[in-house]
Amino acid sequence: MTTPVPAHAAIDPVATATRPHRLLSIDLLRGLTMGFMIIVNDNGSDSGAYWALKHAHWNGCTPTDLVFPTFLFLVGITTVFSTAGRLQRGDSKSSLILHVLRRSVILFLLGLVVNNFPFFHLATFRFYGVLPRIALCYLIVATFYILSPGWRSKAVALAGCLVGYWVLMRYVPIPGYGIPGKDIPLLDPDINLVAWLDRHLFSAGHLYEKVRDPEGLLSTLPAIGTALIGLLTGLWLRTGRPLAAKAWGIVAAGLSGILLGGLWNFSFPINKKLWTSSYVLYAAGFSLLLLALFLWLADVRRSRKDHINGKLTSLADTSLLVLGTNAIVAYELSEVLASTLGSIHMAPGRNLQEWFYLHIQAIVPDVAFASLLYSLGYLAVCWIVVYVLFYRRRIFIKI
Repeated sequence: MTTPVPAHAAIDPVATATRPHRLLSIDLLRGLTMGFMIIVNDNGSDSGAYWALKHAHWNGCTPTDLVFPTFLFLVGITTVFSTAGRLQRGDSKSSLILHVLRRSVILFLLGLVVNNFPFFHLATFRFYGVLPRIALCYLIVATFYILSPGWRSKAVALAGCLVGYWVLMRYVPIPGYGIPGKDIPLLDPDINLVAWLDRHLFSAGHLYEKVRDPEGLLSTLPAIGTALIGLLTGLWLRTGRPLAAKAWGIVAAGLSGILLGGLWNFSFPINKKLWTSSYVLYAAGFSLLLLALFLWLADVRRSRKDHINGKLTSLADTSLLVLGTNAIVAYELSEVLASTLGSIHMAPGRNLQEWFYLHIQAIVPDVAFASLLYSLGYLAVCWIVVYVLFYRRRIFIKI
């Protein structure tokens, strides 16, 4: 999966380069996911954005709610390819586990920077977040795969994560309140096991929504299930079947996930903030279908002469690969830049981000469309920076 990088890329100990024979579809889907993540995270107006570019308020699912699980799903897939490649090169399991641990720590620390930049106030220091969750899921899933590379144990673990989480959320009494679905409403926004546990671990200032956190500790359990689905998909992609057959198998799995998640929704609602088991299956279904589409377009139908030594002829491919091959860099940049804009005040009560958005709205009165234009402009800035500083120089940072 990786080859040594040029000397000028040695600025980072985890810089890698992309081999031409790797599945192009994975990087393309990662690029699409990262681009959409930047758009939905950086709306000009959170309240005025289009429905599809906002998270569901509580139960339910919008296209925005599918972004994070798709990225975590891809982490599971790439874990298989990168680990299998190192094992084939003769790396020991102990060295691989240390490598996974190092990566996880770096990713977790980067998450703390993203969460708390630029002030790092101890009273509001947030430990949960997107990158910390990815770090924990990667640490657990990658270590599990190194110690037990077969698929059956992963399928059992997946079932255990989803069913176990459902049992915890449905039947374990909330201290002082009672049993969900009997004494209190099931998945009450403030009175549920996830929120209760987080409030006992951290004070309100450390939680994203003060009384709860969308990346809370207990909900990491089903998130591990999302990564396991990706890992199982990676194992499927490494089988000896024709690539077209693999794509159709992924389509079948995707449709099954949507169906099962939709059915489970009636008794255990789809909820991104709690990462419910129904949400895991439902979101994974769409991730699988998107992967199958990219597999068909990028790897099944395209002949080898369409790309030589990793240099793609398609402008659309390049646009996605800029973000897909440097996803962590793109995410870190987008979050730090957003925090910077939000910290610079142009006038009392108005920061630089709001100042930019209001100037767009002065030209485009429609609030939702103005918000979209701001998001697209913000994405363009991030894309250009990553392209100029990394992609054009063939520097690929892998964490």
